[in-house]
Amino acid sequence: MPKKALALFLSVGVIWGTPYFFIEIAIEHFQTPSIVFLRVFLGALILLPIAMRRGMLRNTLRAWPAVLAFAVFEMVGPWYLITEAERSINSSLAGLLITTVPFIAAFLVGLLGDRSAWHPLTILGLVLGFAGVVSLVGIDVFSGHIVLGPVLMMLVAAVGYAVAPIIANRMPSEVPTLGVIAVSLAMVSIIYAPFAAVTLTQDIQAIPSVGAWASVTVLGAVCSALAFVIFFALIREIGPARASLITYVNLAVAALLGVVFLDEAITPGILVGFPLVVVGSYLASRRRNAYVRKNKRGEVLADKGEEIPETL
Repeated sequence: MPKKALALFLSVGVIWGTPYFFIEIAIEHFQTPSIVFLRVFLGALILLPIAMRRGMLRNTLRAWPAVLAFAVFEMVGPWYLITEAERSINSSLAGLLITTVPFIAAFLVGLLGDRSAWHPLTILGLVLGFAGVVSLVGIDVFSGHIVLGPVLMMLVAAVGYAVAPIIANRMPSEVPTLGVIAVSLAMVSIIYAPFAAVTLTQDIQAIPSVGAWASVTVLGAVCSALAFVIFFALIREIGPARASLITYVNLAVAALLGVVFLDEAITPGILVGFPLVVVGSYLASRRRNAYVRKNKRGEVLADKGEEIPETL
């Protein structure tokens, strides 16, 4: 990986490992619609004026269906589901479940025409990743460490996270990155505004702590506005499938913060499922040539086609 890409990779990996920690603090004082609204509203407040001054909104709004689709899959659904799920599961487990994004992304990219996705090692990675999720959920559910509902919410959020970069990477080249992020945050703010009008009023009346306000501020300014700018730059450098590997860095940061500062335990399901998910996602997301089946004489049996670049 080039030095620039590596720097972007590590930066966004660390930043996006912290939301689980800050959400864990914020949910003690804010309802879920309030947290999501404050997060996206603050992000839009920072980025929208910059995008306007740079004349980026016209081209961005021309592609509004794609921008809205990105916003729905990346923010509207996942941010609500993750926040709500963390009321029942700890931040370490939340971070682990999001590491399923790379192998979900690899599977989806394969369905969209990347023939390299059907390479035997890629398929092995998909199987191992799925086995890791089943092991994680099965062991901890039956041992009483977690309930199934929040886990399913996290997995649905992971699907959204896998789809969103693919949508972003397929937008026309004239659509500016900063414009997409700013308009997406503004769109989600509008969507959540009616719900937040009720919940945020109730939350403020209860006088949230300074730590809770600080948490939602970091979620909006750093984990949303800044992180998305870096992530889009990373996608341009290495493509959406490989960019999704930041979830491993996310997990390390989330687990460290959860264990050290929130006294979270490492469950049996995490110990068994984590290695399978990591190995599976690694194998599934490796860049490979298109898979071509041949017979014993070396003749092509089923040519899956030419290799399709990873940046679909």
